[in-house]
Amino acid sequence: MRLATFNLLSGRVMNEESGDPENLRKAVRLLDVDVLAMQEVDRHQARSGGVDQTAIVAEEMGAECWRFVPALVGTPGQKWRAAGPQDEEVDGRGSHEPAAYGIAIVSRLPVLEWRVVRLRPVPTIAPVLLRDDNGKRRWVWVRDEPRAAVVAVVETADGPVTIANTHLSFIPGWNAAQLWRLVSALGGDPRPQLLVGDLNMPGKLPGGLCREWKQLAHAKTWPAHVPRAQLDHVLGRGPLPAVVSEDAVELPLSDHRALCVELDGLRPVRGDQSVSAVNDG
Repeated sequence: MRLATFNLLSGRVMNEESGDPENLRKAVRLLDVDVLAMQEVDRHQARSGGVDQTAIVAEEMGAECWRFVPALVGTPGQKWRAAGPQDEEVDGRGSHEPAAYGIAIVSRLPVLEWRVVRLRPVPTIAPVLLRDDNGKRRWVWVRDEPRAAVVAVVETADGPVTIANTHLSFIPGWNAAQLWRLVSALGGDPRPQLLVGDLNMPGKLPGGLCREWKQLAHAKTWPAHVPRAQLDHVLGRGPLPAVVSEDAVELPLSDHRALCVELDGLRPVRGDQSVSAVNDG
């Protein structure tokens, strides 16, 4: 099974205000993965051409199973509100119109179960030390965005695998609390488990914070053109298969590289091996 996590930056090229859906299609073709976990995903946003980006990715992958989970309804940086259970479609296919922004999983493999875990943002504005492309640092006061995780129990020929995708807060300490909350929420799900996404934590920190979890990929992913840090991660626990390959792939959009991992022993279901799956998104 080939898996990737990719922060889309809403389908835009770094430092550009709008994105071309064709760049997103091209990126999906270049990755050619069985499961794609995405963050900073737009739906019906003017800056990304008004499209449903998750639907575009599913179409390009030839995937029947997908789910978009809004973190907020509205447009980041403009007028928005936190998304909640009332904003989660039953089928996950973008069946209502309001502009939204969040996370998604698209899978060529059957998905047996979907679930959403909501993660509290920092309740007040907070100071964050930012560094620009020239390496200069400055403190800014920011309002954290709502956060969520989408969990898919994926069927493989070797048994079910739980995949959780998230985009954690950029505020140090708070993102660690969100990570622990998510790890706790996954306690009863089938193993092996894979926790993937933009964790906004550098290097080996996520693996060090989570007992029983192993980092399956080590590659710098941000910024895309000259990566200085690994903010995107693939963690695993349970009876983990061997990692065949890992790579950080630069694509024709985003300020992140996609982090790709190929896992041995998790064979895609073929033909009559498949049992009835709940393809509700």
